[in-house]
Amino acid sequence: MTSREEFEKREESFLSPYGLPSSQSRGRVREEEACPIRSDFQRDRERIVYCNAFRRLKHKTQVFLSPLGEHYRTRLTHTLEVAQIARAVARAMRLNEDLTEAIALGHDLGHTPFGHSGETVLKEIYSGNFSHPIQSLRVIDILEKNGAGLNLTLEVRDGILKHSKGYGTIIPESKREKACTAEGQVVRVADIMAYLNHDLDDAIRSGVICKDQIPERCVRVLGSNHPERATTMVRDLIYASHPENGELKLQITDEVHRAMDELRNFLYHNVYRSPQVHNEFVKSKKILRELYTFFLQDANETIFSHELAALEMPNHNTIRSKERSVCDFIASITDRYALELYERHFFPSSLV
Repeated sequence: MTSREEFEKREESFLSPYGLPSSQSRGRVREEEACPIRSDFQRDRERIVYCNAFRRLKHKTQVFLSPLGEHYRTRLTHTLEVAQIARAVARAMRLNEDLTEAIALGHDLGHTPFGHSGETVLKEIYSGNFSHPIQSLRVIDILEKNGAGLNLTLEVRDGILKHSKGYGTIIPESKREKACTAEGQVVRVADIMAYLNHDLDDAIRSGVICKDQIPERCVRVLGSNHPERATTMVRDLIYASHPENGELKLQITDEVHRAMDELRNFLYHNVYRSPQVHNEFVKSKKILRELYTFFLQDANETIFSHELAALEMPNHNTIRSKERSVCDFIASITDRYALELYERHFFPSSLV
């Protein structure tokens, strides 16, 4: 018996009936020989952590563009906070922690630079169907490893595709919206819990809002600081969830659910739509729009081919259209690389 087989046997003994044992994965798009040491979900987690797209998350905006302070969240720190919350919930519920963590670490691999303004502009100039969860699957399946992709398990891919949709339902009822595993469903809720807490934290730190503006119900029900709010949300999810019709039904009590919804609406109107944040997003949309047009019109394509090679992305001739390839490129670059490209191609340069 290999180390992996021994681990899978132990795993089956301690997981709840609602957790997915690694040995019961539906496999990968392309079949691979099993690792003698690591389970399939452990391999997925490591493939994500070591991929280029994961490393680029450290220079992608969460909410505040190019923050000068060292303590503001980036897309990478957001991802790590989601993984921490999701894994804590999975452990308490005796779900598969490796599967949960792999989904959490990969859920934003396809996120654009400059936060949701990047996603908005690609919806406008490329396709109304563009979304970062779908783009995350493109990263996983096509764009990483120069076109070879990461070939992750079907359960991890499904969880990444169905993580939270911005202002969508916190815990959806529709099977089309729900991940096929309890682990993937946990990540969706953990994603919302994470950004509600840290976006509020960063907004206070930046001076966009002050503590006195937080709705009274949110403070009374959830808590007055980050640790209290996170503990309340996580504990409520763990204790309110229960088995139903042979499945684990994730649930949040009505009181906490209302407070979370109110906090989300508060952030939308007072932080994401604040002049300090919105005005910078307008600028960033202009940058990405002009870069998209520039690379699309690169007649001899040498510049674009060079940029794709620098990001270790497949040449656009292997993708179905140049528009799709330019969209993939724009979605993949970091905030600071976008600013560097814009300066290089649109600012006058010295002749000396």
